[in-house]
Amino acid sequence: MPRYAAIDIGSNSIRMLAAEVDPKLPRKTLVAERQVTRIGSSVFTTGEVSRATIELVCGVLAKMAQTYKKLDVAAVRAVATSAIRDASNQAEFIERASDAIGAPVEIISGQEEARLIYLGVQDRWPHTRERILVVDVGGGSAEIIVGEDGEMSEAFSRQLGAVRLSEVFLKDDPPTETQLRRMDDFIEQKLATVLDRIRRKQFDRVIATSASAAAVVCAINRIPRDRREEADRHRATTSQIRKLYANLVHMEVGARRKVVGIGPRRAEIIVPGVAVYLHVLQGLGLPALYYSTAGLRDGIIADLAHRGIEREAARLSREERKSVEDMARRFGVDLRHARRIASFARTLFISLQPLHRLPLSYGRLLEAAALLRDTGHIISDTAHHKHSQYIVAHSDLPGFTDYERNLVAMLCRYHRKAMPMPKHVGYQSLTADERRAVLLLTPILRIADGLDRSRERRVEGIDCQIRNGGVVLSIYSEQDTALEQWAAEQAGEVFRQVYDKPFLVVHASRTPNATLA
Repeated sequence: MPRYAAIDIGSNSIRMLAAEVDPKLPRKTLVAERQVTRIGSSVFTTGEVSRATIELVCGVLAKMAQTYKKLDVAAVRAVATSAIRDASNQAEFIERASDAIGAPVEIISGQEEARLIYLGVQDRWPHTRERILVVDVGGGSAEIIVGEDGEMSEAFSRQLGAVRLSEVFLKDDPPTETQLRRMDDFIEQKLATVLDRIRRKQFDRVIATSASAAAVVCAINRIPRDRREEADRHRATTSQIRKLYANLVHMEVGARRKVVGIGPRRAEIIVPGVAVYLHVLQGLGLPALYYSTAGLRDGIIADLAHRGIEREAARLSREERKSVEDMARRFGVDLRHARRIASFARTLFISLQPLHRLPLSYGRLLEAAALLRDTGHIISDTAHHKHSQYIVAHSDLPGFTDYERNLVAMLCRYHRKAMPMPKHVGYQSLTADERRAVLLLTPILRIADGLDRSRERRVEGIDCQIRNGGVVLSIYSEQDTALEQWAAEQAGEVFRQVYDKPFLVVHASRTPNATLA
């Protein structure tokens, strides 16, 4: 069975999970580790990760990498969240952290963090017929997620993490009334628009994740910290949480450490964590929350498993496609037309792989670009390709890393007009491998674009073959496809320049029995 590893570099701690996944059986956890590093403490006060913290983090990551590498995992994904998103020296941190584990570490957006948290909850504790509210209070941010019919419908990320709030507001031990009031006012302000947005929804269940939620539920249900797994699916009522909060705010940290269920390090930041949960429950008039041990790590594992190393890596997953198409709709893209272009692009990408030799995963990015290339029309028809680049590059795109989103934006930029040039903004900042990928994918996207130039679905199927050192593209249709054939031939000239191969477009009246289009 395939094995996967996940690393979550959070604002308070680093978590690693390695698991074996069988679609027919419950997931088997191989190893789970957690180490408190408090990355956020320096970031939220100085704006950067301190040198000492970088050294600490890299040491922790190197040890975790040694552990999962012994398990022969098929894939690993390492992500950094709120604190690193805010750090002025994030580039240095990412370079050092990536070196420590021997694999890329990516900074994910709040939206992507929310998506993965929800995926983890659903994977461990399915709620296919319920409307649920998932609340995760981490060290640097809080994610609030609405799930309906087993799908994430809305997600919000706010800078309301327990470490962040503690560092900014709670200077004394115990905190003063003034400090608590200022923190409460800040939380209320940050949550106002979120709660207004979802207030009218009727939730079947509220699920809280993260270590702060575990501490709350363990303390209320008197479950010792070392047995916190037993708290999974236990609940805490709003009135119980209110009473717990009222007691904790008057305790010194030494006294909080003695509360059953609250660990020694969690005691330092538990007050703001409880405050955020309480604000959400009271603001929405909800009676209770349930704790789930699932979280970001679990979502990463589930996501890797859903993608599958051996699956059709060149295709968008169901979740990725939904994310891309939702964005396309927001910007008024003709999805009927865009889907055809995406289908043609995918077929061409797979057929031409012996020539471009790009990893299959690039097919996903090409497909996404095909669906999003016309988003810029919402700004202006003139130079809409440039507007598309800007929109995609500066939008949340759940399911895609920042690196992937940037490449999708570049492909949108070059689906028409000028070819990639070193002087172009964005392209110049790419690595040599990335520039090569954009250059090789651009003609494919342009050919695909030409195959529905009339927007009348005249092309019924295509077949692309490499023959005698050149490429032959057959267009199958019983209709007049003169416009589509001309457009494909124009794009084919770009293909000839990039690939240095002959490119021929032919028309055939009979659709093949099976096409990839």
